Amino acid sequence: MREKAGEPRGWRPATEEALYGPSGFYRRPEGPAGHFRTSVHASPLFAGAVARLLCRVDEALAHPAELAFVDMGAGRGELVTGVLKALPAEVASRARGYAVERAARPIGLDHRIEWLPEPPPGVTGLLFANEWLDNVPLDVAEVDAEGTVRLVLVREDGTESLGEPVAGPDAEWLARWWPLTGAPDGPPPAEGVRHPTEAAAGLRAEIGLPRDTAWAAAVGALGRGLAVAVDYAHFAGARPPFGTLTGFKEGRETTPVPDGSCDITAHVALDACALPGARLLNQREALGALGVSGARPSLTLASTDPAAYVRALAGAGEAAELTARGGLGDFGWLAQPVGIPNPLPAGEQPST
Repeated sequence: MREKAGEPRGWRPATEEALYGPSGFYRRPEGPAGHFRTSVHASPLFAGAVARLLCRVDEALAHPAELAFVDMGAGRGELVTGVLKALPAEVASRARGYAVERAARPIGLDHRIEWLPEPPPGVTGLLFANEWLDNVPLDVAEVDAEGTVRLVLVREDGTESLGEPVAGPDAEWLARWWPLTGAPDGPPPAEGVRHPTEAAAGLRAEIGLPRDTAWAAAVGALGRGLAVAVDYAHFAGARPPFGTLTGFKEGRETTPVPDGSCDITAHVALDACALPGARLLNQREALGALGVSGARPSLTLASTDPAAYVRALAGAGEAAELTARGGLGDFGWLAQPVGIPNPLPAGEQPST
């Protein structure tokens, strides 16, 4: 490997090219499922729960003639395919699936699913973004030895250096949503954030403004309905002191290197994305409200119908994985209604 690879630049443009450029990670034919496992891949119970949520949205919308399901960051269309398949016939007859993805349409995808680079404008229904926001590229900031918060630059081989002080809207976002130790309230000075005696050198933050903007645009595409974002998340008061930027390749976490060889991801400041009227809850609460339970089936069933017991036991195991503490159950859910009552309950602040 070359000691230096290309000119250093911020993590946001470097990640954009590494993931979505002509030779980017997400252009590969195997898709995300070839490298990591999401709730969608863990069990069809997840798509079934989302289908039930779509039915709740349908009721809140008074059963429109066309009911949209928009799968943001659709990968290879696994979720939208599963949701449409799980719908009851009366709802399925009015449902229309949209897969929003920057990669090419996969061969063999159901022809009824429309493949788009952006969410369709003005539709009525459910927009669902499962592990989409964590792959919206963002910049990284770090406190230098003098207490100044600077932009982290990176070369193609992963070598980092510090650039100019963070300023403008990015600095304002940090001050509001991810202040580094000792940061005062209010917007930082134009030349950047400087706390010579209060901010410890090496502290890092990920500047989530692009994700806030991307989520607001996705919600804005809905005419009426519900928008849901599901992701790794952290919340004000418990931000990770050194950030969460990492890589994934072939099922393993790895050093993030922006050369197209691995996924590059960072957890989402989900509370910063929330718009007025939103609810935040964890996946355990959300799936529980949608009928997914990890409870073991009654032993009585084992004696009366052994095959049904085995099926129920397998389903309970899959449900337990989807709702596990310390695992998928800790994912944050952001439920944003647009012109309807929120069909998901209010929950406790999700785990960080």
